[in-house]
Amino acid sequence: MREINELFNAFAIEPHNLELYELALTHPSCNSDMNTKHQDYERLEFVGDSVIGFVSADLIFKLHPEMDQGLMSKLRSFLVCSKSLANYNRKYEINEFIRIGHSISKEQLSKSDKILEDVFEALMGAIYLDQGIEVAYRVVKDILYDDIKNIDIDDIVDAKTRLQEEIQSEYREAVRYELIDEWGPPHDRTFVSQVVFNGIVLGKGSGKSKKAAEEAAAKDALSKRSV
Repeated sequence: MREINELFNAFAIEPHNLELYELALTHPSCNSDMNTKHQDYERLEFVGDSVIGFVSADLIFKLHPEMDQGLMSKLRSFLVCSKSLANYNRKYEINEFIRIGHSISKEQLSKSDKILEDVFEALMGAIYLDQGIEVAYRVVKDILYDDIKNIDIDDIVDAKTRLQEEIQSEYREAVRYELIDEWGPPHDRTFVSQVVFNGIVLGKGSGKSKKAAEEAAAKDALSKRSV
């Protein structure tokens, strides 16, 4: 296992209470090996979740004045979902410092988004408790800033939702999706759909599922600005 000082250097912090960080990096499986209780990251995870939520909300509000409340909520949910936080864990190689018990393998650890998410949250919680809100804010900001500032709306709102919202901003009626073609063997079908509004075809698209074909049709309509 790598020296924990490497992690402190990565986030430019000087720890005061090393035990907090050791707990943040200890998986519950270690309790059975050490015959202990609650000597793991779970309580710190609770704190870190709130710290990340606060910082991400503050940054989204400041960096995206064009977004309404609904879109800001969707962006925050996208940023702090399990997969996103697990990927931040991998990016900063936090997983290299996690202590695990004999009941879990390193391979299982590296593949588990849930564990990596939990540890990332716990580490941010430990930084907050050890360093205070200003340092915790700076660390989380450094991690999230570029992703928040440069977010592509296509990443957080699917095309079908965006198309429907644009239509309903002007009209009460909803768009309708029609399956117009399909081909291929049962295990490898291709579907073609079109999206229609008031008898007008707004867009067409294909995909390996009906849902994917409808999403492609909505993207086609948005790209043409048919609405």
